[in-house]
Amino acid sequence: MPSPALLPHLSAAGAQLAQSTPALCLAFSDVPAEYAAAREDAALFEVTDRDAILVRGADAGGFLQRLLANRVSGLGPGQGNRTLLLSATGKVLADLDLAVIDEHTYQLSGAPGSAATLLELLERYIFTEDVTLEDISLTHVPLELCGPQAASVLERLLGPDSPDLPGEPHAFSELSDLPSLPGPLTITRLTVAGQSGFRLAGEQQAVGSLWQRLVECGARPAGFIARESLRVEAGRGRWGLDISDAIYPQEARLEEAFSLAKGCYTGQEVVAKIDAYEGLNKRLTTLTCDCDEPVPAGTRLFRSVAAGREADGPETWRDLGVVTTWAYSFAHDCGAVLAYVKRGHLEPGTVFRLGAGPQSATVAD
Repeated sequence: MPSPALLPHLSAAGAQLAQSTPALCLAFSDVPAEYAAAREDAALFEVTDRDAILVRGADAGGFLQRLLANRVSGLGPGQGNRTLLLSATGKVLADLDLAVIDEHTYQLSGAPGSAATLLELLERYIFTEDVTLEDISLTHVPLELCGPQAASVLERLLGPDSPDLPGEPHAFSELSDLPSLPGPLTITRLTVAGQSGFRLAGEQQAVGSLWQRLVECGARPAGFIARESLRVEAGRGRWGLDISDAIYPQEARLEEAFSLAKGCYTGQEVVAKIDAYEGLNKRLTTLTCDCDEPVPAGTRLFRSVAAGREADGPETWRDLGVVTTWAYSFAHDCGAVLAYVKRGHLEPGTVFRLGAGPQSATVAD
């Protein structure tokens, strides 16, 4: 659900909200133009329902270093990364963005509705350590900006005397007392729906003014439909839809979110074995469809194989994958899906029957 402070600005921009829970901002006036802005200009997304927690204390860094799949040790204030919390069997329990605020304070940002589960998981590992956890989701109201002109929009927002924008992935800058801003603002460089972009987190009461200023500086409001098209085309999974506690990191193409070089962490041995022995059974993959109609999550992918060695033998169909997300692809001008496809069948151009057919899907280039 969008922040209440932002709703009047979304309404004024013509936002179409889903009649569901959560009430996603589906689109504004022109979905193809919203998609084009992300590809060619600058698109502005509402993500104010994203959850976040703070991890504080003298032992916070070491605590997270032992638990999270990506490195914490060696990162300084203003740095961060994408990281995972894994089970003992190496499967994904949480997909997170880590930010180092100072030596004893860390922020973990996750999908909407994830904070309560994350707090419960982390609390299991606190014994005598000086570590405290705080859910800040209600005051964490970020916006996201992406596209080749996103940096230019921010430069116009901040003014000529502003500091340089963060350059490295997941690096961030905390800005305050700038006359051009409606309040303090944290700018993080990161990937947004497969595109180069930024996350902008300010104060709750200022999020509406920040949205309006970004639009005035050239950003185009964009909704969930355009974002999903970009995400599916980029092959990036989403927590709760494509990524769950049934999935290994490599299956979901999450290599950027774990380290094979850091010290021990929960699930590391399994992740390392998969890497060493190429033990993947399936891989999240983008496929294009020969139809525009939505394909439900859970639809099976079948591939035709000849039974036996006889050229004229009866045709059989092998179940080789499952769809997790459908979106309309503006790049391919057709429907597209994310699906887990068994190894050995991932070559671009490989064709599958969708469910009972007759529609089909083809592994994208």
